Order: sequence, then structure tokens, then C-alpha cells
Amino acid sequence: MKSKHVFVKVFLVFTALSGCFSVLFGAWLAHAGQHINEIDKVRLITAHQYQVIHTLALLVVGLAYRNNQSRTLFISAILFILGIILFSGSLYLKTYTGMLSLGGFAPLGGITLALGWLSLAFLGKEKS
Repeated sequence: MKSKHVFVKVFLVFTALSGCFSVLFGAWLAHAGQHINEIDKVRLITAHQYQVIHTLALLVVGLAYRNNQSRTLFISAILFILGIILFSGSLYLKTYTGMLSLGGFAPLGGITLALGWLSLAFLGKEKS
């Protein structure tokens, strides 16, 4: 039981940090990011949008997990965290470091995010 309490804290701390970064990065992108070339800017906007959407999804899943510590919600939260890191994180790093090989993680991150959503379909199958 104690380990589940730790997971809730990890989910919520990650969500808070991701949300904070999303706001700060969005502001930077809208103002200071004007000098970025168009291809990189589109990539960063995509990464940012996916991060914001999935941070909000993670918040809902994390709060639901506090009340109902279901395996499905746990798996969904883990998939959203990994997806945010792999998809958005790899696109941010690819753009800022120029390491094109990092872009290879984005499709894996996208699949992970999709699996996070798909796992929620199994909530109805869980025993109450």
C-alpha cells in the first residue's frame, strides 16, 4: 500500500513539472523562439502541444488513481509519462542538439502515448 502512495506522488510531481515546463516553454516559443527556422518551429510546436495534452491527461489519470488504485490507471499513467519523455523530449532534444538520431524515439513515444489512451478502454473491464 505504501508503494502505491509513492507512485501517486511521482505521478503528480511529474505532472506538475511537465505542466510548469509546458507553460514556460510555450511562452518562450511564442516570444523568444521567433528566430527559429520554420521546420524546427513546427517540430517544437508539435512537441509542445503533445506535452500539454498528455500532461492534462496524466493529471486526470493520476487524480483518479488516488481514489481508485487500479492497475489500468497505473499502466496508463506510466505510458503517458514514458510517451511524454520519448515523444516530446526527443523532439526537443533533436531540435536543440542537432542530434538527428534522437528523432527515432518520437515514433516510439507516439505509440506509447496511444497505448496510454488505449489502456483506458480497459477500465470498464475491471472488477469493482
